[in-house]
Amino acid sequence: MNCWEILGIEPTGDRQRIKQAYEQQLKFASDDEAMRLSQAFREATGDSPQTVNEAAESVVADGQDTHQRQDTEETGQTDRPLDGTEGQVVREVVIQIKALMNDSSRSRDVGIWKAILCEPPADQLPVRREIGRQLEPQIRPLAENGSLPASVAHFLGGWFEWFSLQEVADQSEERTYVETESAEGESDQPPQLVNFWPAVIGWIVGLAILASLFSGMGGGG
Repeated sequence: MNCWEILGIEPTGDRQRIKQAYEQQLKFASDDEAMRLSQAFREATGDSPQTVNEAAESVVADGQDTHQRQDTEETGQTDRPLDGTEGQVVREVVIQIKALMNDSSRSRDVGIWKAILCEPPADQLPVRREIGRQLEPQIRPLAENGSLPASVAHFLGGWFEWFSLQEVADQSEERTYVETESAEGESDQPPQLVNFWPAVIGWIVGLAILASLFSGMGGGG
């Protein structure tokens, strides 16, 4: 499947359309699907030029680099002042997330993170970015140092566009996979014969005792 099929849209140079498709798919994505969506998003928006479709390439023909366009769009949307309702949503979501962080068990469940952050209107782009801005100083370091599961870190990296965090999460998942494979490989090894020599010694002593008994019986006869 190419990036457009993964995102569920026709090839387009409209970056906002691509982002909307990505965000919609991410709400219900599993960990593996989130990784594929992230890669598809980067390809569709031009982060991987060799895989960008011709329609997307025509958009950057105006002389602006794809990353410069992205920065301009994001700055314009992020700087838009939130209205009172949106500000209240931000405050409520931040309170919920901070409460979640105080529960070490629930904070490891990516489904709970999605239930809080993906609930409208918290999923609207300006609101989501403001939530991310307020939570980043507390949440991002924890995700980067492994205090949060890789699945949670990967979701947060995609949701808040902390793409470097997604890379950290991917590396963590790879290490976990390697360690799991190594542990399974060790478990397949045959058990060590740690009780071999005690058994042999016991057998020899038993034979000596039997030999002594038979020898005594023979002498007595």
